[in-house]
Amino acid sequence: MSTVQQPDPRDRPARLTVGVVGAGRVGPALAASLQLAGHRPVAVSGVSDASRRRAATMLPDVPLVTPAEVMARADLVLLTVPDDALPGLVEGLAETGAVRPGQLLVHTSGRYGARVLDPALRAGALPLALHPAMTFTGTAVDVQRLAGCSFGVTAPDELRLAAEALVIEMGGEPEWIAEENRPLYHAALALGANHLVTLVAQSLELLRAAGVEAPDRMLGPLLGAALDNALRSGDAALTGPVARGDAGTVAVHVSELRRHAPQTVDGYLAMARATADRALASGLLKPELAEDLLGVLAKGTDGAEGDVR
Repeated sequence: MSTVQQPDPRDRPARLTVGVVGAGRVGPALAASLQLAGHRPVAVSGVSDASRRRAATMLPDVPLVTPAEVMARADLVLLTVPDDALPGLVEGLAETGAVRPGQLLVHTSGRYGARVLDPALRAGALPLALHPAMTFTGTAVDVQRLAGCSFGVTAPDELRLAAEALVIEMGGEPEWIAEENRPLYHAALALGANHLVTLVAQSLELLRAAGVEAPDRMLGPLLGAALDNALRSGDAALTGPVARGDAGTVAVHVSELRRHAPQTVDGYLAMARATADRALASGLLKPELAEDLLGVLAKGTDGAEGDVR
């Protein structure tokens, strides 16, 4: 084992000054990560009290200023605002002359590629789209989670190496996403991550209603195994009454959900139909069992009580 002591990143000279426009959950974490890589955060903007507190916690001693001042101070500016606000922000910065030639302008939206930065590009900025495929808490744990995190990277060809280098410096893994594929890429992540949170939260509520005292401890190992199996095996990991074609069990589920948690019925039916389709296509669900199952799901959609057997 080598005994050579590695230099502390704080002892290295800063290579880029970094600014953040929009101190939500993402921007301060990325800036803090870049700071660990030797860059120097110099300015951050935030509107809400929560964003200002977050910036003060994640980036202590970094001044809170206006977006225009962030642009004036930083070589690399992170635009970490909501997706719908991004086009207007970019246009406004370009129209007011806030963008400087040669300035690296990075947005973290999953939806957009580099073209949303075209107004800044015309003003001489270097546009990069770096989207971390990660959920953020707005706390220091986010910096740790960036280690090994995939980033959806979109940039002009001449800036591809620069974009990938920044991702690597943050501990991430760059994954090139073509401009035209950004919306599909983002939809895929939302389908998997955002909807997963909804499903887990509903499951926790139902278990509590069923009298389970520690639903988190019950679900943790089960969901961890299901996720691992799905990532390894895809549709072959499907289990449960829908994949088996247990129409009677599914009918009971629909009946109980309609009685105790009617707000979950539509989601259960939609996921059950999608599961049935995939199980049938992969050969897990026998065609002779699929007919009864799909009939139960159709009755559930109509609001009728399932055929409990």
